[in-house]
Amino acid sequence: MLWRAAAVQTLGVALLSVALGLALPHSFFDDWGWLAGPGAWAVCALVTARVVRLPALPTLAGAALAGLPSVVAVIVGAHWLGAVVAIGVFAVWCARLARDRAPAAA
Repeated sequence: MLWRAAAVQTLGVALLSVALGLALPHSFFDDWGWLAGPGAWAVCALVTARVVRLPALPTLAGAALAGLPSVVAVIVGAHWLGAVVAIGVFAVWCARLARDRAPAAA
């Protein structure tokens, strides 16, 4: 689950980032990046939840928590490093969520 969640989230973030980058001017991200970034992250997390069959709200909560370290990275100017860290933390959250939801072995 860890690797599947990481792969789906990475692909989603990459595709959405490229699409938004091509569709919107750089000035949009200067003014609205603080809202667009977390919103895009949340949308990708919901897609990940659907693809790997995890419940939406707990997965979204994990995405929010995983995104917190990336705020520090953005502040220090290492936005993409923060995204890599957030994807790793999010993948761990998804793996733990899947493990906790799995039926107990008999």
